[in-house]
Amino acid sequence: MKGVICVGGMGTRLDPMTRVINKHLLPVGPYPMVYYPLQTLVEAGIRDIILVTGGNNAGMFLELLGTGKEFGLAHLHYVYQQSALGVADALRLAEDFVDEDRCVVMLGDNIIDGSIRPYVEEFERQPAGAKVLLKHVDEPRRFGVAELAADGKLLRIVEKPKEYIGNYAQTGIYMYDAEVWDLIRTLKLSERGQYEITDLNNRYLERGLLTYDILECNWSDAGTPESLFRATLLVREHNIVDANPNMPKLAEED
Repeated sequence: MKGVICVGGMGTRLDPMTRVINKHLLPVGPYPMVYYPLQTLVEAGIRDIILVTGGNNAGMFLELLGTGKEFGLAHLHYVYQQSALGVADALRLAEDFVDEDRCVVMLGDNIIDGSIRPYVEEFERQPAGAKVLLKHVDEPRRFGVAELAADGKLLRIVEKPKEYIGNYAQTGIYMYDAEVWDLIRTLKLSERGQYEITDLNNRYLERGLLTYDILECNWSDAGTPESLFRATLLVREHNIVDANPNMPKLAEED
């Protein structure tokens, strides 16, 4: 199992904070935002990880994270996304790295106070296909939203739905088998001018190969000022830093 962390994009919803820096380098609590998805993958047992980044700050990730030694990694890999064409496009750039393995994909602004290891292990037992992790949210229109039948069957996923179809949003945590590369090549640009991860997940769903789990721990994205603040509170109130041994050590106070 390999890991892919997407830390590209323009971060326009966090302007002006992101005018001169990639949003995933902004602080959430005592650490840069990117530290949290990285430690989540490491805690889940994933040691082969690649960061997909872009824009003018790509070199900062290399300077900040290096080989990933602080997280117990032998190597941390990087690839550059020329244009911000969506999460599915960013994932496409990891094809040579992941190859025929399965992968866990995390968006770089996803912060949780628990472990995804049980979901990863369940996906490893899944014969084929993909898995998405969902979470009940109060503002579903900001996300890709899963429409669930009364019996829990996943019917479809709609990106930022204009009409209410439910409160279960895709978190930015996805798992795919090796068919993902062929399916990405079937995607078309959306009205937003992006290759949508939601469209990719619906491709799996059409084939009856998409499963889901409800993320039990607390979760927040950090893509807006409000959610960035909420993520910071999550880190502080749930003691994420001290509770996770995979986090690099903080500098000691004088």
